[in-house]
Amino acid sequence: MTLAEVLVATIVISIGLVGLAMVIPLSTYGVHEGNALSTATFLAEQRLEEVRNATWACPGSSASPCPVAAPPANDCLGLGSASAPTSTTCERELPTDCDSGTSCTTWADEEPVTGSPAYRRNVRVIDCGSGSGCAGVVDGAMRLVRVTVTYTPMSGVGGQGTGTGKSAVLEMIIARRQ
Repeated sequence: MTLAEVLVATIVISIGLVGLAMVIPLSTYGVHEGNALSTATFLAEQRLEEVRNATWACPGSSASPCPVAAPPANDCLGLGSASAPTSTTCERELPTDCDSGTSCTTWADEEPVTGSPAYRRNVRVIDCGSGSGCAGVVDGAMRLVRVTVTYTPMSGVGGQGTGTGKSAVLEMIIARRQ
């Protein structure tokens, strides 16, 4: 091999390595973004399961059908389309202490989420019996639960989260238990 061939080979390899070095930060961002979205989705799904298991039962015996107009005897799901859901008929100790007869926030906004300080989580509960309903369902015995987890993605400057936040949103329609 001559000196010219060695120099040409070195230049070709250098161009390839520079191109590869330019792709590494982009791939790092992609991995971080995927991790952040997966974490946000997990946190939303976790809270959706907790809300799904909340008590929202009919008054009286479980054998009799529940009239749609009957007020729930124990409503720990609550209602709140623009702010954290509240209830005056919830009786429980955790996750928030609620006593029937007094207004309490059933699913408080978490800013930040405990154990995940880069994420903010909120729950909104919409009555499907009022207004236009929920995704085409108009029934007072059903509620739409929307859990939103917001995070700020990594930026290109030092990896710090800056700028507009991104969100993972999960929704579920829940029926009142008989």
